[in-house]
Amino acid sequence: MKIKNNAEITPRLTGRRTFGIQTAVESLALGRIGVTPGNASRRALTGRTTVQLLAVLVAAGTLVGATAFAQSAKEIRGASPYVPIENEPAPKLIVDPPLPDLLDQGVVWIQYRTENVHIVPVFGKGALNASPRVGHLHVHADDLPWWWADASDNNTIDLAGMPPGPHKIRIELVDANHVVFPGQSRTVMFTVTGTGLHTLK
Repeated sequence: MKIKNNAEITPRLTGRRTFGIQTAVESLALGRIGVTPGNASRRALTGRTTVQLLAVLVAAGTLVGATAFAQSAKEIRGASPYVPIENEPAPKLIVDPPLPDLLDQGVVWIQYRTENVHIVPVFGKGALNASPRVGHLHVHADDLPWWWADASDNNTIDLAGMPPGPHKIRIELVDANHVVFPGQSRTVMFTVTGTGLHTLK
């Protein structure tokens, strides 16, 4: 067998045919490294060459392992909306603390995510039996008597113009008929420490 520097590899190195990724990796590694000069019967890989070859094999093994254990789209994004789900797990709402970027200026960004429910602008009793389950958010600011519905699923509640001082935002995960799923209400408390005024620059 010839490699790029025209050196020959003795049968001790290639006495048995192997196929697949091991053969490709060995060919790549041997194409970049040298063979110890000397008589043909004494040619062997040096200690440094062996280490390099092992490093290439370990890297290849890591790549194959990572590919084998990659999570599927279903594991990351959940079930397809085209297929009904039997015994669907209970919905879940996860809410993060406000992002600090512009909080001192009264701009509040609260990220969230949901599990086992699709956030979509579908409303009414007729959608209660939809599968996969659908719903949306209700957002309450402080103790104001009104709230708003968010069905955008853009993963961030966005408020601006909050005055200085303590505040609380209550986020509820509700069904298509505006009923809160059991236990799926989260309250985020924070303080606007700056002027509460935000101007574009």
